[in-house]
Amino acid sequence: MSQAKVDRYKQEKKNRDKIIKKEKRQLAAMKAGVSVVAIALVAWVGVSVYHGLQSEDTTTAEKPSYTVNTSSLDEFITGLNTDDAE
Repeated sequence: MSQAKVDRYKQEKKNRDKIIKKEKRQLAAMKAGVSVVAIALVAWVGVSVYHGLQSEDTTTAEKPSYTVNTSSLDEFITGLNTDDAE
């Protein structure tokens, strides 16, 4: 090994505890960030589904009703029945 490599190895060995702590902090921060994003995504999906179900309930109550006058159709059918009887 060259002297530079030996010096780098000694320096790394001396700072190994600091390096390990830094890596652990970075890993914990990454896990926390991913957890926050996952929780936000699940909450967003839940709220969307809830609002979708609420809007379906209100739309069924607001459906219009229609009235149809079938008296002329009834008269026509009655006229057909009397023609067949004769």
